[in-house]
Amino acid sequence: MHLPLYCLLPLCLLAAGAAASARAETPPAGHPGPTCPPERPVVPELSWRHVREWGVEGRAWPELARRRWYDRFPAAAEGRVTAAVWRLSRDSTGMMFRFRTDAPQIWVRYTLLKAKLASPNMSAIGASGIDLYARGADGRWRWAGNSRPDAQTVVQPLVWGYDIGPGLREYAAYLPLANGVEELEVGVPPTARFEPVAPRPEKPIVFYGTSITHGSAASRPGLVHTAILGRRLDRPVVNLGFGGNGRMDAAVGEFLVKIDAAAYVIDCLPNLYPHEVTERCAPLVRMLRRARPDTPIVLVEDRRNPNAWLLPERDRHHTDNHAALRTEFARLRQEGVTGLYYLAGDALLGDDHEGTTDGSHPNDLGFMRQADAFEPVLRAALAGSP
Repeated sequence: MHLPLYCLLPLCLLAAGAAASARAETPPAGHPGPTCPPERPVVPELSWRHVREWGVEGRAWPELARRRWYDRFPAAAEGRVTAAVWRLSRDSTGMMFRFRTDAPQIWVRYTLLKAKLASPNMSAIGASGIDLYARGADGRWRWAGNSRPDAQTVVQPLVWGYDIGPGLREYAAYLPLANGVEELEVGVPPTARFEPVAPRPEKPIVFYGTSITHGSAASRPGLVHTAILGRRLDRPVVNLGFGGNGRMDAAVGEFLVKIDAAAYVIDCLPNLYPHEVTERCAPLVRMLRRARPDTPIVLVEDRRNPNAWLLPERDRHHTDNHAALRTEFARLRQEGVTGLYYLAGDALLGDDHEGTTDGSHPNDLGFMRQADAFEPVLRAALAGSP
């Protein structure tokens, strides 16, 4: 059976239109497409620079020797802090380096301390990745890209699939949260302009805490509340979070007092029982105050687990922990200790029970809410307001 011409013509037009539409939606060869994951890129010709040549922020005690350059604690801490704290201090959480470039591509080449790149509640990007931010024309820091570790040695672009638009910009790159770094380089095309930015001389905000401060369950390094606050307050920060081991230890305090801090934030309650809060809080605060008479000290209650309303024993633990810290805060003020600030814990993660990944560690929403809660207290402390 043969169709007449007038019947074939619409079918031909329909087929042609479908083909044109398919061509319009098909990205050009080599283009990753808007929703397709990029293939592993080929490393172009790059000029590489070791980050340690100009330094990182968040690396306290720079004058003291280290076992590894990117360790958080100096070598002198080994054997003085607990073995667990020492081991965790080898993670590079909180460290950040800055630079300016007009490069269309920014690469990193680094070797990690541990072959384990991820954990059940943390992806390789958060645990072992480098997280890049760029400062916009309005002065605000905005996320730009990150590495996606798949091996212990990483050679990858920080912005995948596309060239960066022209213009000289300032960048900040955050180091891994739950892994250490042996060596770290940044690479740009040889013709690109590149200007290292030295660590700022301003006094840092020093956070001493638990796995939450350490960054557990953040999707990427720049989304821990300490990093968010560093950007918002335009201040260097030092992150001394130790997963499961932020316990107001006197041995850690002996190193804290050696940092000329803008403020100390003591956020250890998630790793303490009420009687330990009573035993340890005041001695640590007194140690800090003797050494640093004018430095603000912020005491932070622990967050209440979002499912604690179902768990009476856990709910009571939070209530008793909070009461113990409030009692110590009041006692210290009665002793005449000045420059103390207090942050309640019940609202740290919000009130909708959606702020954690696993019931304990914040997800990105929870970390943003923590930053919102910390910010006014820290602004008041830095300004010297009561």
